[in-house]
Amino acid sequence: MTPKAVFWDMDGTLVDSEPLHEAALIAAMRNAGLTPPADLHERVLGVAAWPVYEMMRDEFGLQLPFDEWIVHKYEHYLPLVEGLKPRPGAIEIFKELRALGVQQAVVSNSDRMIVDANLHMVGLTYPGMKTISRNDVREGKPHAEPFLRAAYLADVDPAHAVAVDDSWPGAMAGLAAGMKTIFWPEKPMEGPPGAIVINSAGELRAQLGL
Repeated sequence: MTPKAVFWDMDGTLVDSEPLHEAALIAAMRNAGLTPPADLHERVLGVAAWPVYEMMRDEFGLQLPFDEWIVHKYEHYLPLVEGLKPRPGAIEIFKELRALGVQQAVVSNSDRMIVDANLHMVGLTYPGMKTISRNDVREGKPHAEPFLRAAYLADVDPAHAVAVDDSWPGAMAGLAAGMKTIFWPEKPMEGPPGAIVINSAGELRAQLGL
């Protein structure tokens, strides 16, 4: 059965932007005189900008204030958006659900500027589209607030909604919000207890009753 609402993570779920974020972060770190660790990707996947900054400051000795640091990071990221591609199959499913009248929203741990730039680049914009950025909530993922805000905006009981995310923090946020949570990682791995783990757009379609 098709759910009443589907709430999508953006980076890594709808669009293949995680490599761009990693490249921008590595460039910003090197420009600040820091050496990126080998496990940087795993450590920052799905994590909002402020906790990443705290890690840079506390573990790597970053001296810049947050506002200056994030400007540097986005100066590296935004030129890369021209090469952004959608995650295969994801936007097609989004559009099919929209045609069926299913409520949807994009729920991201990225800042508003990044959400708008990414969605514009892959052509996923329309009047009345609901998007929640890190700037729109007090607590980002893994807290429930971003997904609960999506449910509020869509006027849907969280229990009747599905959260789709590629990261552990995102999947934990969906579970905390009381939603059926689909964990669709970039490569096969175990998900948080309670999440439904899939590894293809075909499996996602089946879980959504399409």
